[in-house]
Order: sequence, then C-alpha cells, then structure tokens
Amino acid sequence: MLTFILTLIGWISITYYMRGEFYREKARDYVSAAVSMGAKNKKIIFSHILPNSLTPVISFAPFAIVANIFSLVSLDFLGFGLPPPTPSWGQLMQQGVVNIEYWWLITTPLIAMFLTLLAIVFIGEAIREAFDPKVYSRMR
Repeated sequence: MLTFILTLIGWISITYYMRGEFYREKARDYVSAAVSMGAKNKKIIFSHILPNSLTPVISFAPFAIVANIFSLVSLDFLGFGLPPPTPSWGQLMQQGVVNIEYWWLITTPLIAMFLTLLAIVFIGEAIREAFDPKVYSRMR
C-alpha cells in the first residue's frame, strides 16, 4: 500500500511538471508561427510542443525514481516498510547498525544502493541525451 502511495505521488508530480512544460512551450514563437500558418492543434502538439517538452521531463524522471527508492529504503530502515521476512536495503542497514562491530553488514547495502541509484541517474541522462531535440541546433 505504501509503495502504491509513493508511486501515485511521484506520478502526479511528473504530470504537474509536464503540464508546466507544455504551458512554457506553448508561449514560444515557433508555436505562434505554426498557429499563424494554419497548423492544426494535433500537429502543433505532436510536432512542436511534445518533443521539446519531453526533454525536461525525461531529465526529471530518474531523479524522481531515485527519490522514491530512497524514501522506501528510509522507511524500511525505520521499520515502516516491508514486513520482516522480506529482505530490503533498509532492513539490511538496520541490522548492520544493530551489529556495528561487523562493518560489512552496513557497507554492503550502502554500496549496492549507491551503485544502483548512480546507474539509474546515468541511464536517465543517456536517455535524455538520446531524445534531446536541441542537440542538432547548437552552434559548434
């Protein structure tokens, strides 16, 4: 249930972000030029506004995923997450804090979490670079 709520909150924040990007792109000169040339709304949305507004949303998505994973790990660490027989990073770190003399019990889940979150950010940035429509318009 908690995972569903966090997913819903993350999804809603991305939709608000997307809505703001659409409003920002709608005020640009190339959209006004397309309207004055008589382009249909569907053509303007899918050809002009959507490609230019997806790049910031794609940049925002990996950080939202990382924030959701981090909040779930934090809740598991505090004891409000998954039930005890289910393994999670938060419970592993909590067991490492209880048995602090065994340092590898806390460093292993921390390193695994760090590498996973870093990989998500790098993959998200690579996807953003692949879909960025403004790459070819830069002066070199």
